[in-house]
Amino acid sequence: MSGSLRAVVSGAGMIGAVHAAAIRASGGELAGVVASTPERGALAAEKWRVPARYPDFEAVLADDSVSVVHVCTPNALHVGQAEAALRAGKHVICEKPLATATADARRLTRLAEEAGLVLAVPFVYRYHPLVRELRERRLRGEFGAWQLIHGSYLQDWMLSEDAMSWRVDPSEGGPSRAFADIGSHWCDLVEWVAGIRFTELTARLGTTVPTRPAGTGATFSATGEGRRVRVRTEDVATVLLRTDGGTLATLTVSQVSAGRKNRLWFELDGARGSAVFDQENPETAWLGAPDGARVLFRDPGHGSAEQRRLSRLPAGHGQGYADCFHSFVDDAYAAIRGEPREGLPTGADGVRSARLTEAVLTSSASLTWADVDPTAIALENTA
Repeated sequence: MSGSLRAVVSGAGMIGAVHAAAIRASGGELAGVVASTPERGALAAEKWRVPARYPDFEAVLADDSVSVVHVCTPNALHVGQAEAALRAGKHVICEKPLATATADARRLTRLAEEAGLVLAVPFVYRYHPLVRELRERRLRGEFGAWQLIHGSYLQDWMLSEDAMSWRVDPSEGGPSRAFADIGSHWCDLVEWVAGIRFTELTARLGTTVPTRPAGTGATFSATGEGRRVRVRTEDVATVLLRTDGGTLATLTVSQVSAGRKNRLWFELDGARGSAVFDQENPETAWLGAPDGARVLFRDPGHGSAEQRRLSRLPAGHGQGYADCFHSFVDDAYAAIRGEPREGLPTGADGVRSARLTEAVLTSSASLTWADVDPTAIALENTA
């Protein structure tokens, strides 16, 4: 495939804007945007300086010049829009969760495979250069057999009892919120870096804010007056997991931890060494050894080939989330052009995430251990 890819973003929210910037940074052509209403689409088109403002999603499907659709809508719309785009012969980059049910995620993945189309899911934390460095060191055997895996993903954006989002409503966000939204990122990243698969888990979910404003908070007055609704999704989650090698792992997830903005943190403890990565401080990684510890800095002049490839800036010039997103979209577009790239998260990884979320919900409801389906589509590129 030659020339720049023409892409449309479906969804005019924050993550849609991130995708729009990444399309342009990756050399794609941002051909248009479609939103929940023509008015919202027009506002986004003006703000993002997009030439086309499609009146509805059907108009996007009918445009044969569009090669890629970025699905950035509320979770409940992902399956329908992704499936329609694939059936229209368009490649799809679909925000996670790919689907809120494993069966739907599998159906989309099979559809993409049968049609020879790329279906990518933005597990973008894989694209921090030092994440690639740690994975390469694991592949070389630097850490030895895993002894323990532990970590957390903490945020505070839902701490206020007056905070509200469409994600809170199961009909829009799905039956899990905190785990499906951010715990899924932690599981994907750790499985990929550590080269393991979680085979069983026991989880407990908690809702710390019992009621929130109805809608998205727009009808809730500044004085705190307005209709409130019962919260039916979790604010926090704790999970104990066991890997296919028998290693124990623990994960704490929260969207109500004051001061924690987006702290995805993990520690991998091996027989010969340990490794720590903190997404809020992505320019460094911590390496532990029996005789001490040291801090590793991102440096495109040293380290693994993948760390150097994904280092967009010189050492000491901070890279972050946006750079990860740009690298992810760049790799997805390379795959569309027939140039597969290592570590690109695809529909198979979306299936895996859906199954882990279902296992967490099953365990929390039954207060027992739950198996993570061994027949789920395997993670691609996991060594």
